[in-house]
Parts: sequence; structure tokens; C-alpha cells
Amino acid sequence: MRQVRLEKPGEFVAREAAAPVRAEGEALVRIRRIGVCGTDLHAFQGNQPFFSYPRVLGHELAGEIVEIGANDRGLTAGDRVAIEPYLSCGECRACGSGRYNCCARLEVLGVHRDGGMQELLAVPIPLLHHSERITLEQLALVETLGIGFHAVERASLVPGELVVIVGAGPIGLATSQFALLAGARVAVLDTNPARLQFCRRLGIEETLDVSVSGAEDAVALWAGHDLAHCVFDATGSLKAMGSSIRLAGPGGRVVMVGLGQGAFEVDDPLLHRRELTILATRNSRDAFPPIIRMMEEGRLDTKPWITHQLTLTALPLEFAGLLDPAAGVVKAVVCT
Repeated sequence: MRQVRLEKPGEFVAREAAAPVRAEGEALVRIRRIGVCGTDLHAFQGNQPFFSYPRVLGHELAGEIVEIGANDRGLTAGDRVAIEPYLSCGECRACGSGRYNCCARLEVLGVHRDGGMQELLAVPIPLLHHSERITLEQLALVETLGIGFHAVERASLVPGELVVIVGAGPIGLATSQFALLAGARVAVLDTNPARLQFCRRLGIEETLDVSVSGAEDAVALWAGHDLAHCVFDATGSLKAMGSSIRLAGPGGRVVMVGLGQGAFEVDDPLLHRRELTILATRNSRDAFPPIIRMMEEGRLDTKPWITHQLTLTALPLEFAGLLDPAAGVVKAVVCT
């Protein structure tokens, strides 16, 4: 089967590999669509935390079941599915409490194990989520949406709260969609005017361009002197993460959604003075079924997100171009 493997930073190699053989409790899935994530871009650049080479990337996946045994999910060969990429142990304390996204031995397809940039993949049946009503492109975006879904769940938003989302990339966009569905008033903050213009095309009315003015001043002008009730940092930038804390008002919450490599500074007197709560997120849990249902109901529209498409065959030559800011990539999807 065709496979594209990242041999080392900056070097993809197209190769022929042996097709996987499914084990008991697994399905053999033909990969149809692969969303390109920031994780993949960072791995290509060589600055993704906890990463080893060589690796077959791809954890935002949609496919079609080729072969499956008896199962209690009603899944059969030919079904289109989104693939949840989180492989948990089921035995540690986190798994025992239902927080399998925090599993002590968690492995993620495309990060810790080879992922979907290949024609076929053997996948545990519980990680397959079926829908015939939405497109393969939508199914491939469920994992990205799950990050925002989980972040908003962690925040316990109340309708009418003022919410600032720092970072207008795919994770920030996903978070904004669920914050809006929760009834919050949402403003997206970024330094990239083109990204903010894209947000407005998605119906996000409040966008704060901080390429010139300071973030705290911009939020105060929008939200008032007491700033935001809740701030979501979706940047992964250590500098931005430290600054995001300053955007939450007294009694506010700050949710760290993006992942940075290293430590960020916290203004400790401000943290206590405002009695802030800082929350972290890791991946998502129990998010795929409700997100697919929202898509089927038309409550989530991701069609404008996909700005670039490429084929698995062309990926080794074209992937580097996705990193060029001039390309204007919001979300790229690989078609196999």
C-alpha cells in the first residue's frame, strides 16, 4: 500500500509498505481524508514536543471500513467513519475515572504511533464513529472540533458571558463555534488581519486586531473595565499564554487550549488579586458523537474552513508550501 512517512524534520518519503492485518476487536479502514494539523506542521519543522522520527503522520482522519468482524456498534464494511485517534490503556486512574484523554499511557495515532498518511489503517472498533449524512471532509474535521468542544466544556460557560479567544487558527475557530453555541458573547483576538477577516466571514462579529494596539486595551474597549469572564488561549505561544491571563477579569477563568513547549510566566500578584482560575485541556473525550450529531443537524458549518487540498501522492512535494504565510492556509486536507 502507499504510505508517506516523515523520515526526519523537513523530509517526507513516499514508500510502499505492507498492508496492516486487523486484530480481534479492530477494523481495517481505508483512509479517505486527512486533516493537516498544527501538530503535523510542527513535526515537519522539528519543534513538536514529545515526538520521534520516523513517523507516519495524520490523526484527523476519515475513512471507509473495508473489513470488520462482529461488533455491538452496528458497523459494517462500507460505512464511512471518523476515527478517534486516542489509544488509552483503560487501566490507570484517569481511565478509571472516565478521563481517558489524560491516560497515563496515552498514545495518539500520528504522534506516538503511525497514523493515517497511508491507504489502510487497523483501528480499534470503539474509536470509529459512523455517519452517512455528512461528507468525508466533515468527518475528517471532527477531531479538530473535539479540541474546542472539550475546552468549552472545561470552562462551564454561562449564556451571556464575555469570552475572548486568543488565536484565530483552526483550534481557535473550533473553540469559538462551541462558545457561541453555549450562548456566550465571543470576540476572537489575533495579530493576523486576514485570519480575523476569515472569522468575520464565519459569522464571528467581534474580532480584535492586536497587531497594533495592546491586547488588554483591546479587550477592555470591547468588554469593559472588568475584561472577559473567560479567556481561551489557542495559540501555543508561551508569550501569548502568559499575556492571556491578563485578559480575564476578577473571578474569571483562563483555559489553555494550545500546547507550547516549555514554561510560561504568570503574574502571580495579578492571579491572586483577580482570583483567577487557570484550566488546562488535553485532546478531547466523548466529543465525537455529539459533534457528528451537530453537523448532521446543520448546527456546525465547516465548509469554509478547508482552504487547501492536496493528494497523498503530491504531499512530499507540496507540504512545505502549507507553511508559507502568503498561502493563507486555514485548514488543509489530504485526499487519498
